[in-house]
Formats: sequence, structure tokens, C-alpha cells
Amino acid sequence: MIDHITIEVSDLAKSKLFYEKAFSPLGYSLAFGKEGVFWAFDVGNGCLFEIQSTGETPPLTHLHVAFRVKSEAEVDAFYRAALDAGAADNGAPGSRPDYAPNYYACFVLDPDGYNIEAMINEA
Repeated sequence: MIDHITIEVSDLAKSKLFYEKAFSPLGYSLAFGKEGVFWAFDVGNGCLFEIQSTGETPPLTHLHVAFRVKSEAEVDAFYRAALDAGAADNGAPGSRPDYAPNYYACFVLDPDGYNIEAMINEA
């Protein structure tokens, strides 16, 4: 089990607002942090997703993070919330049978261009 993951972002305040809005339909919430340094979001099961200020263009450009959610409705809600928060579409919600028979997911690009996925893969 992963305890936490931290990504560097170019604009901490912008990314904080983005993830607060995008994570809202999933019930993920801001747990703690320090203004201008980092923020940690509780994404369930004791796991944290953290954003950290770099003050410049982040060194990683091909980061992909997938969040396993509880339903297709949550995938859809995340997608809408993320787009409303300023994300770029990188794959609308839908079945992905080439990944797995029951894989349903969406993909968005966050303010730094990171590929953020919400997915469910029910047997």
C-alpha cells in the first residue's frame, strides 16, 4: 500500500484550487500543509496525494496518476469537476476494454500537464 506520493507543481495556489475542486466529488479533502510549501490531500485508506511548490516548470512532464474510485458515476463526476476547475480533456469517461474487460476511466491534464485518471475496474 502506498502511504503518500508527492508531485512538484509550478503554481502551488493554482494547483491547490484545482485539486480541491477536482477531488470534491470523490470525497477527497485537504488534510494539512503549509502555505507556499506543500499541501496534502487525504485520498482514502490512509493515503495522501501531496503537491509541493517548485516555483518553476516541474522536472517531470509525463507523470500519470490513476485514482481508483467507487463507481462509474464518480469517474464522470471527477471528469466534470476537473474540467470545470481548468483541466484539459485527455480522454472522456468511458469503457476501456483494451485495458481490461470492465475498465471504465477518464483522463485529464492538470495545470502542469500531468495526466490524472479516475478509474474503476470491477470484475
